[in-house]
Amino acid sequence: MLEFESLINIPTPVFEIFDDLFLENDIKVFVKRDDLTHEQVSGNKFRKLKYNLIEAKNLGFKKILTFGGAYSNHIAAVAEAGFLFGFETLGIVRGDELNEESSPTLKMAFQKGMRFEFVSREAYRNKEILCSKFSNEYFVIPEGGSNHLALKGVAELLDEQPHPEYICTAVGTGGTMAGLLNNSDYKGRVLGFSVLKNSDFLINEVSVFLEKTFPDNAELETKFHFGGYAKYNDELLRFIRGFELKHGFYLDQVYTGKMFFGVYQKIKEGHFKKGTRIILLHTGGLQGRLPEL
Repeated sequence: MLEFESLINIPTPVFEIFDDLFLENDIKVFVKRDDLTHEQVSGNKFRKLKYNLIEAKNLGFKKILTFGGAYSNHIAAVAEAGFLFGFETLGIVRGDELNEESSPTLKMAFQKGMRFEFVSREAYRNKEILCSKFSNEYFVIPEGGSNHLALKGVAELLDEQPHPEYICTAVGTGGTMAGLLNNSDYKGRVLGFSVLKNSDFLINEVSVFLEKTFPDNAELETKFHFGGYAKYNDELLRFIRGFELKHGFYLDQVYTGKMFFGVYQKIKEGHFKKGTRIILLHTGGLQGRLPEL
């Protein structure tokens, strides 16, 4: 068992935020500050990695292999986790034209001890072949960190505070949403906001993670992607700046900013009943935040 207590801040705080919009609609909105778990291994990244790291340790692995792109929050988190908990780390990175200096993410991960294998986008699609190039000394964690062990770690966060009627999260791979739905004690609704364009397929991805049909208490919102993954416009940036000025903590334009924007819009549309308590899950990812924000 790895000792997380002295390095990771869990449970993370939940606090209410106030807005005239909430008052007008008689809704209480809270934020689960999972971005405060750790500066680098923050939010859903630590939740997903926790039981993967424990499993790797229990099985005797000293090396971890994973996948990602040049700006991947997951690559950054695995590099930092390896540094903190004593694992060698190898990142297989999409883009054979890249190197350790190609992005702030890769530079930071390299400084934390991660080594890289840069591969073409075509080769990157066949991860089984890529894994076979390396010895069985590596414990493999999938791209984004989402697997059955990740679901267990995410599910735990719901029990760190009273259960709300709704918990809202940004959705990339579907792993975090599936993890929330994997908490059998939670009887409220999970509302996911996809950050991808044309993302109806995520309903199936969540179902695959859960090994059952898409649950009745789950909703996937697909219209707040702002053009697709890592895309944004002035409207989103204005919202983020205004929110940060009012509430005093940061969002990013890739994940949490889109989800928070979407929740505000759905409140305006009357989606939530009067008296509803909503928790917005801040999943971290601030290493990808625009410097000009």
